[in-house]
Amino acid sequence: MKHTILSAFEELPYFTVNSFRQIAGDEITPAHARIALHRWAQAGHILQLKKGMYMHRRFFERYRAQLHFSTIVSAILFPQSYLSLEYILQQHGILTEITYPVTAITTKNTRTIQNQIGVFVYRHIKPKLYHGFEIKQAYGISYAQASVAKALFDYLYLRPFPGNRLPAGYNLAEELRLNLEDFSTTERREFAEYVRNSDKPKMYRIYENLERTIWESNVRLY
Repeated sequence: MKHTILSAFEELPYFTVNSFRQIAGDEITPAHARIALHRWAQAGHILQLKKGMYMHRRFFERYRAQLHFSTIVSAILFPQSYLSLEYILQQHGILTEITYPVTAITTKNTRTIQNQIGVFVYRHIKPKLYHGFEIKQAYGISYAQASVAKALFDYLYLRPFPGNRLPAGYNLAEELRLNLEDFSTTERREFAEYVRNSDKPKMYRIYENLERTIWESNVRLY
């Protein structure tokens, strides 16, 4: 079987073993399909995104440098998730020092998927906190992306802090090197609402620290 049969997938963001079998003919068994796809991945004709899921090399080369490429790969790998945490904070200039993997939130188990495109990290959160995102689309793939306020909430909510209290004089934004001076009043109010909904003492302490040290916006929680 020649790899030119893969040309049917050049314009698609991804394809599966089953969709390949539909093109190749149902007479090819799943085992033979996987062997052929493995060999073509080894030869560089396709990229394996995860087990049973592939991307044509030409699609990758055509779109790899575009803004939304990694976002749609994240959604393809794990549709029950929304982009958040470091990935979104870095896009908004709140985290600037290093390059982060693509990070997302899910109500499923925490996991990391690594492939030739990059590293994709999915962090677990409680179902009641699974909100604060917008559905968008690129290359025909729908993906969910957190607002900057929700990304900040998720980042701080999932970050462990030692002890029950933040030390006196502690500047959280300075310690974590968070550029939060340009957070708008609307974004601060949104963040405050997530803190209230979490009903978590840790998040109240974090909000009060940010309010005292950097925002001074008088957006009260109670």
